[in-house]
Amino acid sequence: MSKCCTYITQALGAAPRSKAEFEHLLWQVSHQGVGLYRDSDGWYLIIDTPCSHLRPGGVCAIYDQRPQICRDYDNDWCELDAPAEDGFDLYFRDYEALLTYCRKRFKTWGK
Repeated sequence: MSKCCTYITQALGAAPRSKAEFEHLLWQVSHQGVGLYRDSDGWYLIIDTPCSHLRPGGVCAIYDQRPQICRDYDNDWCELDAPAEDGFDLYFRDYEALLTYCRKRFKTWGK
């Protein structure tokens, strides 16, 4: 099974710092299948959606013509070894999880 082909991640660039930035992230994680995490490399959106070329059993339907990013993927460490979340410093699966964090981070949140 190709677990790496069941989601994508998008780097946020700079770490979110302001309430406005976190409010924007709250909007994003309000969408089904969208989460947020921070690891040693920075902050990322994680979008749980399988690749449209993934066949049952995890086989790639376009393996010989797959995009370069798929070819570059190094699976020396893979989600089959351990869940990806094990490497996350922070993980927000949904709106409620991120909102709880925001209320702790910003003492004036919601006031």
